[in-house]
Amino acid sequence: MSVILIALITHWYLSLFCQTFYLHRYGAHGMFSMPYWLDRVFYALTYITQGPSFLNPRAYALLHQAHHKYSDTAKDPHSPHFFASISKMMVQTYHDYHSLVREPKGMREDHYYPVWKSLDKFAGTWFNTFMWVGLYIFAYSFIVTAWWQYSFLLIHFLMGPIQGAAVNWFGHKIGHRNFDLPDKSRNTLPVDILLMGELYQNNHHAKPMSMNFASKWFEWDPTYPVIRTLLFLRLIKA
Repeated sequence: MSVILIALITHWYLSLFCQTFYLHRYGAHGMFSMPYWLDRVFYALTYITQGPSFLNPRAYALLHQAHHKYSDTAKDPHSPHFFASISKMMVQTYHDYHSLVREPKGMREDHYYPVWKSLDKFAGTWFNTFMWVGLYIFAYSFIVTAWWQYSFLLIHFLMGPIQGAAVNWFGHKIGHRNFDLPDKSRNTLPVDILLMGELYQNNHHAKPMSMNFASKWFEWDPTYPVIRTLLFLRLIKA
């Protein structure tokens, strides 16, 4: 059981880092730039860590930009204040996301959208989904000690959507507010280790281009020190 928990936690944070660092802060907001080779490295790493729930970076960016533009209004693609449950919100998000995968709309001319056509095409196939599901089941067969432990695989299968649902639902319903904004964004946790800073939604909506999602002295964004380190090493540029 301890091996399964270690595997689950490791997968959670690797996938989460790719989502907050590459998809969100880099792909959706362009908070920093990186050379082409490093862009491809993080693109591939995002695909590997998210597996069957891989989120197309361009579609993710377009969906997130719409979220900021229409935050907590009827046009917001995933505001919790227009859905009866988190599941209904994510079903709508699923449809909006796949619509943008098929037909990207609203792209800004001044913004770079990461695209890897061959990988995106393969990642969107049923073969890719079944391949990753099979690999996860195969890996678990070496570490499970009871049949019910296979239930943890559902978290691995849906890693990206689970993380996104938690951020979009709780980050706009529960927590404190440092900034008085027109939307209903909140900072759910005072120290957001669970989602590596993503639950500082009120701070982020107030300062959408700030690489540090924390604002008050008691808040801490675990992703920010990593960004600072990469900036210091000149692997990325602000």
